[in-house]
Parts: sequence; C-alpha cells; structure tokens
Amino acid sequence: MADQATERMVMAASPQRCFAVSSAIDAYPEWAADIKEVTVHERDDQDRPQLVTFRAAALGRSTSYTLAYDYTEAPHVLSWVQTRGDITAKLDGSYVFEPAGGGGTEVTYHLDVEMKVPLPGFIKMRAQNRIMSIALRDLKARVESTE
Repeated sequence: MADQATERMVMAASPQRCFAVSSAIDAYPEWAADIKEVTVHERDDQDRPQLVTFRAAALGRSTSYTLAYDYTEAPHVLSWVQTRGDITAKLDGSYVFEPAGGGGTEVTYHLDVEMKVPLPGFIKMRAQNRIMSIALRDLKARVESTE
C-alpha cells in the first residue's frame, strides 16, 4: 500500500519561474540536497527531460530510481511516475503552481510512495519529512535566490 503526502509552501517568485526551476531536472544536484546524480535518457519535443534516472542518498544508503515526466499541464503542473526503482515500488508525484498574493506562487507538492520492503513507521516519517523538505524548502531557496 502506498503512503501519500502533500505539503504547500508560498514562494516569492512567479509560477513560471517556479515551473522553470523545477523542470530544469538536470540541475537538481546543484540544489536538491540528497540528489547526487541525474541522467536524462529521453527528452520531449521541447527539449525537456522526459525519462530521468536519479541517484540519491536515502535511509543511509544510495538509491536509484527512474521517473517519467509529464508536461501535459505545463506550466501549471509538473508530474511524474516512477518506471523503475531499487527500493521503491512507486514514487509518483507532482508540483502544482498557483499564483499567490504579491506576485508569489503557492506550490503544492504531492507524493505517493510505496517501498519494496516494509519499513517501521518512524523511519517512513523521517524519510517523508526529508523528501518534503528538499522538494519544497530547497526549491524555495533555489527559486528565490536566482530570481
């Protein structure tokens, strides 16, 4: 059974800026703390990464997973589904970018995760909090520092 998590954060940047940074997947190792390596296998007709393998730090070890990105609702939504993972059976999610007051953006991050092996609840919560922190707080720092 998959675990789901959703978190929101307001960023001092336009929705277009937030989408541009989050969809520049090649640059994730520069700002996303646990992402160590990104390999883009396929790009869409607009040269955006479409099939991407990540190597990341997770639960005290290195993990690898491949995500297929969907730009159908760009620049309002960036979504993905996992096509392969060594410790995850599912790692599907999305960023949703909504205009907020003062020219900012409310970013909603949603993630569905299913591990291949069961983990104790406290370890899952710690991992979930770390993923959410990187997905939103590190994104916010990157978006706002380069605006």
